[in-house]
Amino acid sequence: MTGIKLLLVDDEAEFVNAMAERLHMRDLAGHTALSGAEALEFVEDEEPDVIVLDLKMPGIDGMEVLRRVRRSYPDIQIIIHTGHGNDLDEAEAWSLGVFDYLKKPADIDLMVERIKAAYLQKR
Repeated sequence: MTGIKLLLVDDEAEFVNAMAERLHMRDLAGHTALSGAEALEFVEDEEPDVIVLDLKMPGIDGMEVLRRVRRSYPDIQIIIHTGHGNDLDEAEAWSLGVFDYLKKPADIDLMVERIKAAYLQKR
């Protein structure tokens, strides 16, 4: 399923680049952003279909990115992918309308499945 405009957001460059490479090998090409600010800039310029978003980042954290994207771009599907989230974060993410909430490191095949499902829901 090509044609999905995908944005991967994580402040850990090695991690997000490895994930982008693994997704690319499964025919899902994604752009990467290493901060919340960079992610919001990309969203404004490109309006992706699906965002895979880390929560804990310096500066603008993932929850704030989620809030801002929801407010201005309600059709973008967001999958939280975090190693630091707690039950309160997860509850808030669901209340803000995330498509899914996955704990790091999520299985790559599960990630592919959830990205494709999110894209289909957006369409």
